[in-house]
Amino acid sequence: MPTYTLHMADADDPGSPEALDRAKLVPDRFIWPAFWFTALWFFWHRLWLAGLLVLAVEVGAWVAGLVLNLSPLAGFVIALLLSWLIGLEASSLRRWTYARRGRPIRDAVTAADIKEAEVKLVRRWVAEREPPAPVPAPRTAPPYSRAGSPALGLFPEADLRR
Repeated sequence: MPTYTLHMADADDPGSPEALDRAKLVPDRFIWPAFWFTALWFFWHRLWLAGLLVLAVEVGAWVAGLVLNLSPLAGFVIALLLSWLIGLEASSLRRWTYARRGRPIRDAVTAADIKEAEVKLVRRWVAEREPPAPVPAPRTAPPYSRAGSPALGLFPEADLRR
């Protein structure tokens, strides 16, 4: 089961519905769209700096292949490995971008899919907001009366003197 990280601004009140609506969930797994579309995936998610970094690495690898006069098969293998690396690291770059923008990791949860992760995180964050249950007052013993005392002997008097 993948792990999902919750990213919220430090100024947001965790229990408020608006803050949870603005929160971002990032799965910690291989991202197939990032593998296939590389830099476009980052631009789609508005991760501009990470997208430019990925684009620069891809262009640099292409130029290096031209300068080194690599065969088309070697160029394809390099591009495939680079795409694999991007698919593996896409969620880490996304978390880095959110942390840089002032939305650090506030929580993490393991869930089968994103809907289950949302339910678990909302339940956890709303439970923290609920006021604690009032503590019941301690029960005191009823006042002692000799007439209704079931005890025999000197025990009730000994208890009264203390």
